[in-house]
Amino acid sequence: MIRFENVSVTYDGRTEPTVRDIDFEVPEGELVLLVGPSGVGKSTVLGAVSGLVPHFTGGTLRGRVTVAGRDTRTHKPRELADVVGTVGQDPLSHFVTDTVEDELAYGMESLGLAPDVMRRRVEETLDLLGLAGLRDRPIATLSGGQQQRVAIGSVLTPHPRVLVLDEPTSALDPAAAEEVLAVLQRLVHDLGTTVLMAEHRLERVIQYADRVVLLPAPGEAPVLGAPAEVMAVSPVTPPVVDLGRLAGWTPLPLTVRDARRRAAALRERLAGSAADPAAEPDSAVAPAGEPGNPDAPRLPAPTAPPAPRRWFRRTPAPRAAVPDSAYAAEVSGLAVTRGGVRALRKVDVTVGPGETVALMGRNGAGKSTLLSSLVGLLEPIRGTVRVGGVTPHRTPPPELVRHVGLVPQEPLDLLYADTVAAECAAADADAHAEPGTCRALVGELLPGVADDTHPRDLSEGQRLALALAVVLTARPPLLLLDEPTRGLDYAAKARLVTVLRGLAAEGHAIVLATHDVELAAELAHRVLLMAEGEIIADGPTADVVVSSPSFAPQVTKILAPQHWLTVTQVERALA
Repeated sequence: MIRFENVSVTYDGRTEPTVRDIDFEVPEGELVLLVGPSGVGKSTVLGAVSGLVPHFTGGTLRGRVTVAGRDTRTHKPRELADVVGTVGQDPLSHFVTDTVEDELAYGMESLGLAPDVMRRRVEETLDLLGLAGLRDRPIATLSGGQQQRVAIGSVLTPHPRVLVLDEPTSALDPAAAEEVLAVLQRLVHDLGTTVLMAEHRLERVIQYADRVVLLPAPGEAPVLGAPAEVMAVSPVTPPVVDLGRLAGWTPLPLTVRDARRRAAALRERLAGSAADPAAEPDSAVAPAGEPGNPDAPRLPAPTAPPAPRRWFRRTPAPRAAVPDSAYAAEVSGLAVTRGGVRALRKVDVTVGPGETVALMGRNGAGKSTLLSSLVGLLEPIRGTVRVGGVTPHRTPPPELVRHVGLVPQEPLDLLYADTVAAECAAADADAHAEPGTCRALVGELLPGVADDTHPRDLSEGQRLALALAVVLTARPPLLLLDEPTRGLDYAAKARLVTVLRGLAAEGHAIVLATHDVELAAELAHRVLLMAEGEIIADGPTADVVVSSPSFAPQVTKILAPQHWLTVTQVERALA
């Protein structure tokens, strides 16, 4: 169905190909997963299937790419639209209408399908992706994850023979991601749809793949094989594979179920370990006033009800009273409305210096709205928000950036210069930082990016790293991150964790909204679980995620009932 024949792509202004000697075939009715570190050319390979490369991106494509017998060099994207459906990393770039239902119908209208066929397919897709309750909603009012589901739905309705998906679950909560992947598997198995998908969160998708194509490094030839074979040599692997390597399991497990079947002996070894799996995450830094961070203001320990009762509380347990100045952020009785929808209801949150807090919950639960309120983008209809002693929505931006910084879901919202070097120079000037501060952060988060690279030529993960460096240049006492690992491979995520851990050790408070349960397990001291604009759980990371079947990390599921969170914890316990 898809055939690459010695394909190389060189973009204008580049001396070396972004991808080189790509040669493989995707048979009809298979789901093939494209993996590799950030920046190796995965999006370029996907773009070559849809014809966007080189017809839209420019550059030179050598070799031949055929889809259902059509050569993408001689067929423009519009001439492939009846065969190939594409969803890129940025769902907003796909939308051409204002509402969910109109967007689902637009592709079929363009192909001239009959109205009764369009109506039936729209209804089927609304049900498949859990969008029925959002059919009349303006797309601009949806959460990032809801928008991603709409983007996927808009390419499913025309029933293409080939689906090309770039990070399709990156903004989805775990349950929504499972639903989308189940839909894709059904299309592959029942309808013979061919799927080529790039995804960094391998823990979600590896078990669904028929085969895996690994791009090991920029310009290197791909490695093609069965998932277990490729994972054995891949530089990017999910936690279940990492745990299998640590335990010496052969063949390597790809699913939690396979790993649990082999984990009895490992659980016995860990049961005799002196390490405490219920302690803080191994990479987390002690929050303010705790051992490991003695210079920060000391906060009274929070009081909380027993763990079983936490799940039935509609507000978090009360915390001991402390002066306002001791908190990096304090939210009390917050209610916010967005687009006529009550997005937050009676939210009470405090975040101390040196504390890392993860906001988790399904798409549309209110996580991004809470971050927007903390940075002053939204005005409360009820309640108060205080950040560093000021009220965000009443504070001028030049003063507010000294108290709080936000890295949004869409990093291009912060990037406006023509090169990475110019972006970093502007960030240094705006933050009154030493020249080179931002560039050093970029080098730490994402090595190998040239100064003259245009931000729009970077991958989604690379743009995110650049935006994070821009915000971190000012070193705000409160750092907010909305889906910070979207588009990042495991190595880039590890570098991000190292940077955030260092900031927390210096007393910076960090609040991140994330669907990445592995990140929360690795980094967060506390997890706030949100639903329908309310906080339904607030407690230590181990207490909250271990109790949740949706938000527990892979290691926790494999080694239950023991409360291990990460492979690193297990490795230290066995040492």
